[in-house]
Amino acid sequence: MDPGLGHLPHEPIDRFTKPFQRFLRIEATAGAALLLSIIIALTVSNSPWAASVQTFWETPVGLRFGAADFSHPLKAWINDGLMTLFFFIVALELKREIVLGELRNPRVAALSIAGALGGMLVPACLYLFIAGGAATIGWGTVMATDTAFVIGCLAILGSRVPLSLRLFLLSLAIFDDIGAIIVVAIGYGDALSWSALALAGLGLACVVILARVGVRSMAMYSIAGALTWLAVDSSGIHPPLAGVALGLLTPARGWVSDNRLRAILNRVLEHPVHTQPANAAEEQDLRRARVATREAQSPVERLEILLHPWVAFVVLPVFALANAGVTISSQDFDASVATAIVAGLVLGKPLGVMSFSFLAVRIGVATKPSSLDWGLIAAGGALTGIGFTMAVFIAELAFDDSLLKSAKLGILAASIASAAIGLLGLGWLTSTRRSSRAAP
Repeated sequence: MDPGLGHLPHEPIDRFTKPFQRFLRIEATAGAALLLSIIIALTVSNSPWAASVQTFWETPVGLRFGAADFSHPLKAWINDGLMTLFFFIVALELKREIVLGELRNPRVAALSIAGALGGMLVPACLYLFIAGGAATIGWGTVMATDTAFVIGCLAILGSRVPLSLRLFLLSLAIFDDIGAIIVVAIGYGDALSWSALALAGLGLACVVILARVGVRSMAMYSIAGALTWLAVDSSGIHPPLAGVALGLLTPARGWVSDNRLRAILNRVLEHPVHTQPANAAEEQDLRRARVATREAQSPVERLEILLHPWVAFVVLPVFALANAGVTISSQDFDASVATAIVAGLVLGKPLGVMSFSFLAVRIGVATKPSSLDWGLIAAGGALTGIGFTMAVFIAELAFDDSLLKSAKLGILAASIASAAIGLLGLGWLTSTRRSSRAAP
């Protein structure tokens, strides 16, 4: 038999799509795209077009039906609508890791949870100690880690970074983001509408019922998810939280088992070779095989493959374009806010990650892989101070216009410093270990 028959047929378009698909799989490029968007936003906000661009982001967009008004500024749709997809992906990654990945082991998961908890509490306490007055409302700004930038920094070092550190930091960043989402719900929500919350609960219940009765249509889940988002948007809770709830409700296991898939495919192979199905039975077996090959993959995996490129290369860069712009000047600059943010992210983050991880291992709650020593955890903890996406997201909610510019400048300075410290630390540690192994 021709070995080529074991692969899908090649088409001329594959010459262009396959390299692009490989490009999308490289997580580091997501950080590069985000960095480019930040540079563009900063350049434009300090140019003669700054006012026009600001007016563009404030353009009202939406629908109105009588008294019902679903209009928001374009920037609000980005922060509340598009970012829902980001939180949805975060929840999908967490669900997959807990059910199918490294976090199935509770003691391994406990190390990342402890690091994430320390990386939230210590920076927030340090921020509150330094900041004063109206600036204390921004305590949540220093609590989250930017996953895309952390992964991008690790990619710079390549294979020198142990897989155990990559998994630790990725898991920590996911738990970090979930914690930041809870902070947004508790600390930065509006007055609650219980009727809207009840409708949101009903929407989530519909999603659960659809899954239990075996509905496989993505359109049905999309409609239920959209209605849930609208209810949450009207409830006083920040709307992206709907993305977290929907992501955690997504099934992490395939509908069709491997054994069933093999049996269905074998039925197709038992038919004689034809250019077209010869009868209704063969057509039915082919349709069944088509559904089985799709449903053998879990909804979590299918949605990650479908949405992750859009989130990485559209949602996050657009968010950065809309929110990263800040005029760099000494006017209206609050040094206490910027200093508190820099201290919280650059100092508080690695200190919290290191101390809580060490405590969790010392008391026996968590276990540390043998390839992951405390030096690597300390250097990797420095990278968790890169808090751009969620930090800016929370700053937009927490600060008024008089403090927002100072907060954004503090976030940018802290993220740059954390990236430099983490990369230098990991580069030195990994090169030292490589040299010691190479020595006779």
